[in-house]
Amino acid sequence: MIHIVKAGETLYQISRDYRIPLANILQANPSIVPNMIYPGQALNIPGLPDPNSIPYRIEVSVQNRWLRLYRNNTLLKEYPIAVGRMLHGTPKGQFVIINKAPNPGGPFGTMWMSLSKEHYGIHGTNDPTSIGKAVSKGCIRMYNKDVEELAQIIPIGTQVHIF
Repeated sequence: MIHIVKAGETLYQISRDYRIPLANILQANPSIVPNMIYPGQALNIPGLPDPNSIPYRIEVSVQNRWLRLYRNNTLLKEYPIAVGRMLHGTPKGQFVIINKAPNPGGPFGTMWMSLSKEHYGIHGTNDPTSIGKAVSKGCIRMYNKDVEELAQIIPIGTQVHIF
């Protein structure tokens, strides 16, 4: 997978966002100078598929509180979600799903899917009354049955556009 460096990003933070050791990123990109990365630079992220090879993509509207699943640009399903509350906004931008963890417990419901931004993910909830509200610490909450369905459909590497 290729990551395009954004303004303000460091190689260390990129490695944390993708949960890949810095040494692995350096090994996959032997020509980069670690302390001199720049916006627009392409970095190979080892171990993740090319998102363009995956027929699925996800769009998330923070304002409208929905998550839409597309396959080959055809809308398959729209799910209601909860988003980040004031001072804990849901991050906006382009991300990918980097892992899945069933039964994470606690407030994360029955499924956790990590985004390529440290500390953020799409997950279930132990409080279904929160769906449709701005109540999380920035993550995207879904009904447990919905997040389980979504996790069964999409592969690791699926693009997620949050706006």
